[in-house]
Amino acid sequence: MRNKVKLGILVVLAAILVGIFLFTQLGNFPGYVLPKRSIKILAIVLTGASIAFSTVVFQTITNNKILTPSIIGLDSLYMLIQTFLIIIFGATSTVVMNKNINFLLCVGCMVLFASFLYKFLFKREGQNIYFLLLVGLVMGTLFQSFSSFMQVIIDPNDFMIIQDRMFASFNNINTDLLTLSIILVILVFIYFMRFAKYLDVLSLGREEAINLGVDYDYVVKRLLIIVAVLISISTALIGPITFLGLLVANVSYQFLKTYRHSYLIAGSVFISIIALVGGLLIVERVFTFSTTLSVIINFVGGVYFIYLLLKESKA
Repeated sequence: MRNKVKLGILVVLAAILVGIFLFTQLGNFPGYVLPKRSIKILAIVLTGASIAFSTVVFQTITNNKILTPSIIGLDSLYMLIQTFLIIIFGATSTVVMNKNINFLLCVGCMVLFASFLYKFLFKREGQNIYFLLLVGLVMGTLFQSFSSFMQVIIDPNDFMIIQDRMFASFNNINTDLLTLSIILVILVFIYFMRFAKYLDVLSLGREEAINLGVDYDYVVKRLLIIVAVLISISTALIGPITFLGLLVANVSYQFLKTYRHSYLIAGSVFISIIALVGGLLIVERVFTFSTTLSVIINFVGGVYFIYLLLKESKA
């Protein structure tokens, strides 16, 4: 089956699930329910697309299919920045209460960290997957530990504000940031188009890409900034979802079986939308909220992550 046909199937399946979510079980007040669901589905689509997009790009520049921005601790860093801002400026300050200013400040900090990460980790030669994975896990644990430490010493009322932003919640989406997030995603996509042509070559590895004429340092640094911005958007809207990117990116590799990133990125985005909307339908309509989608995703993703590690160790 050709990849264009496979992508078409994914698009149709995603559209059907979105349609079922929007237009079934509207009850007696469709005029109230439908706008609420439309905003929710827009945020979910934006989050799923950001996570899938950033994961495929991140795996290409790190040249492995196990590492993701979440596993290496980028979403933990976002929560650390939130906690740090509340401690420094207070929960009632404009920096914290104005969600747009708070969001832009966090995105700026994430971009600075991406530059730091590139300089001290990716620019060094001779790093293998296990070193990157080890450093990522250490950084993620370090960020979470710092966040926990600071949350213990702050005022309980301030802690409640942090707690609202800590847990992935598909029923309490931060819709105030939706407009700004859409604008940022569009700007990021326009900026990304300058570097999209290099991804297929970057997947060959650092030395091969340099030999083929790619300005490796320049391109990878800017792609890392794109990844940092997309992770900020997804974390701000719904919260950290550690293993979604790992799942959808690897399913995309297996389903499309191609090296061309034009197909891989599009495929992973639609698989992510199918996973989130389909999972949300099951949680809401089948399990009637007896569990949460983030728990299911992290459980399935965690098992799949262990499978990939065992598979890699036997290779």
